[in-house]
Amino acid sequence: MENQHQKIKVYRDLSKEEIDLMNEIKAKGLELARLVDFLRANASKQLIKANDHGSKTEDWAEHDRLIAAQPDRWIDIAENHLQQGLMALTRAVAQPTNF
Repeated sequence: MENQHQKIKVYRDLSKEEIDLMNEIKAKGLELARLVDFLRANASKQLIKANDHGSKTEDWAEHDRLIAAQPDRWIDIAENHLQQGLMALTRAVAQPTNF
């Protein structure tokens, strides 16, 4: 439906410049999502490689290091904070008047 935002009380019409900014934020979001996916896949590959090495050699040092470093946890935290940042930028442009 065209102009749906006009039926939502806390939103206003955006200028062409503001629409361009919103689209730029959304594009950066897609770029950041791809980066997060790449980092998540890389951490998974590292753990698989460390598991294979440990199984073959009984040397679990790299596996233990990865478990202690918790890269998946930090990637999840980064993803969450990036999403929050993008939402904050979106709200800075759209300037809704609600909580």
